[in-house]
Amino acid sequence: MALTNKKLIQVGLRIDVDTLSGTRQGIPYLLELFAKRHICSSIFFSVGPDNMGRHLWRLLKPAFLIKMLRSNAASLYGWSILLQGTFWPGAKIGKKAQQQIRAAFDAGHEIGLHAWDHHAWQMKVDNMDRSKIAEHIKSGMTELTRILNQSVSCSAVAGWKCTEQVLQEKQTYSFVFNSDCRGSSIFLPKVNNKVLDTPQIPVTLPTYDEIIGSQGITDANYNEHLLSLIKPGQLNVLTIHAEVEGLSRRQLFEDFLDMAAQKGVAFNPLSQLLSEHKNKLPICNIELKPLPGREGTVCWQGPELLS
Repeated sequence: MALTNKKLIQVGLRIDVDTLSGTRQGIPYLLELFAKRHICSSIFFSVGPDNMGRHLWRLLKPAFLIKMLRSNAASLYGWSILLQGTFWPGAKIGKKAQQQIRAAFDAGHEIGLHAWDHHAWQMKVDNMDRSKIAEHIKSGMTELTRILNQSVSCSAVAGWKCTEQVLQEKQTYSFVFNSDCRGSSIFLPKVNNKVLDTPQIPVTLPTYDEIIGSQGITDANYNEHLLSLIKPGQLNVLTIHAEVEGLSRRQLFEDFLDMAAQKGVAFNPLSQLLSEHKNKLPICNIELKPLPGREGTVCWQGPELLS
């Protein structure tokens, strides 16, 4: 684990793994890259059926079509990912790629649950009842526990799709932290007039697919733009994807790490940020709002409450 240096700008590094290809191919590459650079991260795995290809039906929605065209999705993800689970049942990621998941744990990275069925969660969770939410979380936790031979202590929902019912159900698992929303500071969520005791560590920085192709941002200036958003004195949490930075944009990400090192940026697992901000966490509601570069709404940290 990287040692904390107060002179460095600390960034929480979160890796979301959505697909079988990302787990089998992206994760081994990232593990090797991080080992060379002595970087420790938080990795959140999807472990159930890989049905990501079913997102293609969303091309009928103008906002999603525009995003796919803007990010050049076919080049970014590859057709093997874009078609997974479209014309045949999606492969179970945990069973097909347990070796790679275990390798991430053995390498010392912080491991958490991302999703059981990433596609189903992202598309349906807003309308799921609590029993269905519980089923998804339990299925994912059971499979990840089987692979690692121990339970995990953190989670991060797919697509920043989270509701108050989700947070209530997660209390069952006594997670050390969750990372389910976008925001600006680590906080304790308040649900149904009750302050939950599991902190939220929100993502503060945009992902590649959210900003590439907009406002003049291209691969040529993406790294420089992202680094300009990382500043001392604020919470910095970056999400990368095994399917992007671990596959199609490998060199771009390596260049980013080189540039970050030159600017005094250090990457750490999210729990390390928690240990540095745990004295008095603000209390906030969560709310659903749009996020530029994404279709629909995502979960956001609300304004700080008095109690």
